[in-house]
Amino acid sequence: MYEITQGIGTQYDRDMELENWTHPATHIKTIEWEEESLHPIQAYTDGSKSDLGVGAGVVIFLDNNTIKTMQYRLNERCSNNPAEQMAILKALEYIQNMESDEKIVLVHTDSKITLQLLQNKKKHTKLIEQIRTKVQEMEQRERRVEYRWIKAHAGHRGNEMADQQAKEAARNKNIEECYKKIPKSVVMSEQKEQSVK
Repeated sequence: MYEITQGIGTQYDRDMELENWTHPATHIKTIEWEEESLHPIQAYTDGSKSDLGVGAGVVIFLDNNTIKTMQYRLNERCSNNPAEQMAILKALEYIQNMESDEKIVLVHTDSKITLQLLQNKKKHTKLIEQIRTKVQEMEQRERRVEYRWIKAHAGHRGNEMADQQAKEAARNKNIEECYKKIPKSVVMSEQKEQSVK
């Protein structure tokens, strides 16, 4: 096990304990690949990492009208992947509490890695399990979540808006960090670098 030598009180992101795993049957079943959609509730999500920080952005549409934009900031040592996953989680949390009779929710992301992790029954990191749990809660209320991968920076209005929200969150030091766990790969890389030094 690796320990963090910087950032007292920060933990690395590790797999959830077995008792907190969602059942494999609840893992995502529907991923669309850049097809047109008529679903009224749609969320565009994105993550951004730069020298200024790490941010997540969300844009929610209802009947093609923007009804909500959101920005979240993560610990600067996080990679882009947790930012992408945080954006999806926050989008689902918001949609879960929306007053709407619509039963299908479409989440757009340009992160193939996140979609692959959600489908992989052997991966149980904190954010992935939180997304799975949130989807399960929504399905119990008869609301189905579908995912669509879209190509980044390809002119999709919602994706460009989410990207802008994520970048603004990454550089806005006034936004409180909502996620402080560091990916294990980052910790290992830092430990390796320190060992070489």
